[in-house]
Amino acid sequence: MNVLETIRTIQLVPLIVLDDAKDSPCFAHALVNGGIPIAEVTFRNAAAEETIRKMSSEVPDILVGAGTVHTCEQAQTAVNAGAQFIVTPGMNPAVVRWCQEHEVAVIPGTVTPADLEVALQLGLSVCKFFPAEAYGGVKTLKALAGPYAEISFMPTGGVNEANMNDYLSLANVIAVGGSFMAPDALVKGKRWNEITALCQSIKKAIV
Repeated sequence: MNVLETIRTIQLVPLIVLDDAKDSPCFAHALVNGGIPIAEVTFRNAAAEETIRKMSSEVPDILVGAGTVHTCEQAQTAVNAGAQFIVTPGMNPAVVRWCQEHEVAVIPGTVTPADLEVALQLGLSVCKFFPAEAYGGVKTLKALAGPYAEISFMPTGGVNEANMNDYLSLANVIAVGGSFMAPDALVKGKRWNEITALCQSIKKAIV
């Protein structure tokens, strides 16, 4: 099973921000034990690279990717650290091409038909839809399904436990992303058992 197929199977992609990479293994185990063995580690702080390295090397059961990737240099840093997929906040052809050349799964951010035209030109079949709720959410994704039937989406931004099934019910959605599976308060409090329990609850709530 390749990376995108794994994401489609799991259906949920937690967005991860850690201030201290030493917590990475505990965090990763919490997600795995919660039935969501995947983490998109966002490049928003200095700990991202080491977080990816420790998660991927010390917890082999978790699929680790890098999010908020803006440059090819960041993509290379993430992949060298062990990232198996790259997610960008917007359509970035340079990063997409770098990933394609290095056979790394990439999910670029899209929100408009113009973005999706670029995605088609690049031969992509899966894109992020961000920020989802701010740009019409489920209604917009339904509208895009006709002219862009070849593309599936991973909506992120405003997605939560209350509306995730609205997105997951769409044929053109493979998974949803968000921090609601590992809220900042639980992460900062190192409340790993509570994160595991929350993930289990969210997983069971999928219709």
